[in-house]
Amino acid sequence: MATPDSLALFTGLGLSEHKARETLKNAALSTQLREAATQAQQTLGSTIDKATGTLLYGLASRLRDTRRLSFLVSYIASKKIHTEPQLSAALEYVRSHPLDPIDTMDFEQECGVGVIVTPEQIEEAVEATINRHRAQILVERYRFNMGLLMGEARAALKWADGKMIKHEVDMQVLHLLGPKMEADLEKKPKVAKARLEETDQGTAKDVVENGEASGQTLSLMEQLRGEALKFHKPGENYKTPGYVTTPHTMDLLKQHLEITGGQVRTRFPPEPNGILHIGHAKAINFNFGYAKANNGICFLRFDDTNPEKEEEKFFTAIYDMVTWLGYTPYKVTYASDYFDQLYAWAVELIHRGQAYVCHQRGEELKGHNPLPSPWRDRPLEESLLLFEAMRKGKFSEGEATLRMKLVMEDGKMDPVAYRVKYTPHHRTGDKWCIYPTYDYTHCLCDSIEHITHSLCTKEFQARRSSYFWLCNALDVYCPVQWEYGRLNLHYAVVSKRKILQLVAAGAVRDWDDPRLFTLTALQRRGFPPEAINNFCARVGVTVAQTTMEPHLLEACVRDVLNDTAPRAMAVLESLQVVITNFPAAKPLDIQVPNFPADETKGFHQVPFAPIVFIERTDFKEEPEPGYKRLAWGQPVGLRHTGYVIELQHVVKDPSGCVKRLEVTCRRADSGEKPKAFIHWVSQPLMCEIRLYERLFHHKNPEDPAEVPGGFLSDLNPASLQVVEEALVDCSVALAKPFDKFQFERLGYFSVDPDSRQGQLVFNRTVTLKEDPGKV
Repeated sequence: MATPDSLALFTGLGLSEHKARETLKNAALSTQLREAATQAQQTLGSTIDKATGTLLYGLASRLRDTRRLSFLVSYIASKKIHTEPQLSAALEYVRSHPLDPIDTMDFEQECGVGVIVTPEQIEEAVEATINRHRAQILVERYRFNMGLLMGEARAALKWADGKMIKHEVDMQVLHLLGPKMEADLEKKPKVAKARLEETDQGTAKDVVENGEASGQTLSLMEQLRGEALKFHKPGENYKTPGYVTTPHTMDLLKQHLEITGGQVRTRFPPEPNGILHIGHAKAINFNFGYAKANNGICFLRFDDTNPEKEEEKFFTAIYDMVTWLGYTPYKVTYASDYFDQLYAWAVELIHRGQAYVCHQRGEELKGHNPLPSPWRDRPLEESLLLFEAMRKGKFSEGEATLRMKLVMEDGKMDPVAYRVKYTPHHRTGDKWCIYPTYDYTHCLCDSIEHITHSLCTKEFQARRSSYFWLCNALDVYCPVQWEYGRLNLHYAVVSKRKILQLVAAGAVRDWDDPRLFTLTALQRRGFPPEAINNFCARVGVTVAQTTMEPHLLEACVRDVLNDTAPRAMAVLESLQVVITNFPAAKPLDIQVPNFPADETKGFHQVPFAPIVFIERTDFKEEPEPGYKRLAWGQPVGLRHTGYVIELQHVVKDPSGCVKRLEVTCRRADSGEKPKAFIHWVSQPLMCEIRLYERLFHHKNPEDPAEVPGGFLSDLNPASLQVVEEALVDCSVALAKPFDKFQFERLGYFSVDPDSRQGQLVFNRTVTLKEDPGKV
């Protein structure tokens, strides 16, 4: 609540009452401003003028290191810092020099303390600037970009008052051009921005905003090169807000730069206990993309600290998916590579009084307010002996843990660093029966690999304090952790536990079932890796969690497949058609373009014989108004053949179902053009085609408010339709798993790994157009 004293203090600085009240709503800002204003009043012994008040407000709102507040206030109150450029320089100086003591002589020189810029100097600098652009100013008059003059004059006079420069620019321009005329007051016509034709990863498409698409986008590579992210430079970790410094920080950063040469280093650190999903694709693109955009390197590091949950198939699948997306790790590492060093550091942590062996059980540590450990203050020597006993296997699982002495952002006290597990490790075998936790391992592995930017999703923000604390507690290089929002999709479940439930319930076949949004499932369904990368680029990198519609991902897939998937023809529900006046004694070879919009990409041949097969839905004995395909008295064209067929006879089985059609044919150019051309196959291959729909009915199947019965009750029974006797033209006979085609008029399809010689299986990747009902 705003008190009269606080309001009076803030309005006394020159703030409007409205701004003063808004400031009081921000507890951190108002506390810092109150402290700055109080100190300034004590120094001045009088009221604070508006110019000084403006600088104090700028200081309070922009200063991150509150230890330096008093130091900077003294310079502002004494008028040694009296302009905005000086304040900006001072803030940058303390940010770049985090350790005490501050070299006051160097500080004052860098901040222009004592430098006086006279009105004559300002007049001369502005005159010189205007003379450089005089000809253009005389042509464009008041439409000239006056900000350019301001910028150049300020660059020439770094410590000059900006208001004085602007006043002098206005005066000299008025003297040169005279008062504004009517033509000067007309609005400048807008110039259309040139369309961005291409990005690093293809044609610029729509940007995703609030789950919808609009405008254009840059590739993620372009975003990361540009202004989307303003990360610290390698070695300037201390400039990151919240980064904790110690007396050793600058020396450690100097050593870090000597080792890395100032190279950007990132890492993608998955746990090998499940399959990567669409959210991981964003993480892969971000970590590898940021490193690549800055000529750096990215490690693929497996966080293999839970041996009971890890399987070799997960290691392989994760590596395969990273490379499938087009990224090559600088090096593949494992947390287990560093188990010896991590253990040695744990011992050192005990020696420093920062860790202890605890015997509280797991259930005692659960909940929001667990009881403090009664063993927190046990003697160091006792913890050292007990930790060694843990390593030698003298405790059962859950009987003892090593805990660190700190409180995390979420209030969690003394997180566990090591626990006992009698499970052989896939790489170290039976060497260890104690394993480090994520909270202990993650930051130290980052330190060992000299990671410059530790990028992770928002849920790890609560662990940032332990990240900095542990590195500093051991006096080792401390990287910077930066959190970004997760990427989620509607109509999807991606948690490992829930996917296992789906598999156990028989709702899906395995992790790579094409109805899931794991990366192996998307690969099997036929999603090109470029499309997934483009989708991640459209989503971009934000701090907020993003939940997208699947149709936006599918739009990216269509964009890629339209240019890369050769055309073929297939029939799902076939109807035999006999051409009674076929124009040749033997089948004709028809040349079909692989890409009708670009015939330079080649052709393939398909046979055209007296017997062809069409979709059963492309014929109706009694068509409704607007029906344009084959019917009595309504001929139809056969795509690519140059022929039109006309119905002569309908043959039915005893039940009245149409068995085959008998037709005659004529050249398409010999008469009236038909209303439609349909696809067909002749002398086809039989194949299996799997058609996929959404696995869940509701957008948020895990939301109890939306699906009270749980996600397993929300399954769509029509999510998979198998057409076992579909027909496809012979041009695909030699197709291999994951080869992709556009089946004309049906959609995009990919060859499934279940395919065998002579027994092709296709998965429908996406339809040709989005179903309006899904959007």
